[in-house]
Amino acid sequence: MNNELIKNFQDRFQKEPGHIFFCPGRVNLIGEHIDYNGGSVMPCAISQGTYLAVAKNKDKRFRFHCLDFPETADLHLQESYSRTGKQWFNYPLGIINHFIQNGFTISGLDMLFSGNLPVGAGLSSSASVEVLTAFSLNSLFGSGITLTDMALLSKKVENEFMGVNCGIMDQFAVAMGKKDKAILLNCDTLEYEYIPFETGGYSLVIINTNKKRELVASKYNERFAECALALTFLKQKLNVENLCDITPASFDLNKQLINDPVLQKRALHVISENARVKDAAIALQTGDMEVFGKLMYASHQSLKELYEVTGKELDTIIDFCNGHEECIGARMTGAGFGGCAIALVKNNKVDDFSNDLSVYYQKEIGYAAGVFISGAEDGVREIER
Repeated sequence: MNNELIKNFQDRFQKEPGHIFFCPGRVNLIGEHIDYNGGSVMPCAISQGTYLAVAKNKDKRFRFHCLDFPETADLHLQESYSRTGKQWFNYPLGIINHFIQNGFTISGLDMLFSGNLPVGAGLSSSASVEVLTAFSLNSLFGSGITLTDMALLSKKVENEFMGVNCGIMDQFAVAMGKKDKAILLNCDTLEYEYIPFETGGYSLVIINTNKKRELVASKYNERFAECALALTFLKQKLNVENLCDITPASFDLNKQLINDPVLQKRALHVISENARVKDAAIALQTGDMEVFGKLMYASHQSLKELYEVTGKELDTIIDFCNGHEECIGARMTGAGFGGCAIALVKNNKVDDFSNDLSVYYQKEIGYAAGVFISGAEDGVREIER
């Protein structure tokens, strides 16, 4: 990847890149759709991600190129920027805009991005680009901000510049990832701890549905609004700030405050999923992968029946996993409606699992799934050349 990136940079800009940076994608091991409800999540960074070759220029321009998309941009350094359509370069542009708006001194850059994260697969390709850009600006111009600050400003860009009501999990995970560790993150307080993710005799398998996800943003914002409304009903009696402040027992006693059965289901998923994350942390700390796997299956069932964000493709994968004796746990990861699932599969059976799954999925869905393996890896960093 590095040699190809360097050569392409030289061809496009007629000079050497000054630096190469990398930011991974992420999977969320458990704790889905609760980051914007004040819950605890458990993501980890993965081996796939986004690369950036970059060099300063003297003509005060930002030039955006990417090996994966044909669109380019060449913009003057100015006091502010706004989003232009849906082009990929809006993500790094939003970060640059944020730096300028917050008084950081930056100058022109020639930038060439490339990645091996499947776009639209729910592995946080957008967060990867955002945090990657923030990290590179901080490194090149000595802005002095922390990794946590980079995650927060990237979330702000996603919310305000791109118009997506995401929580903090994606940006935090790709910024703060550590090898062989999951991050137990409280999305309300940003308190976090690293949990050992040493899978022993099992491999973390990532399965891409390869389904185009046209409705993700609108459905995500719809669920966001549903949760906010459910919380409003519950706050008539309960003194809480977030849905995840409520225990399953307390919700069971007070669910009648919500007069809409759909909103009840949404709230039940959020509250029960938050409890599963706590149980999953204990399972990993004690090395009980069997219990962790069962919690993964329970999480997916809740996302399917209560939150209704899975769909035929993801459910087909999980149904296959449930019937495969060498797989001890599986669930969708990310926003849903396509994207990816993850599974824990015995190390010496991964090839058989992948082959069997590919045949089954092709038969049921009509096109192929993508299957690859990743451990928990380090977060954003500069690549030594």
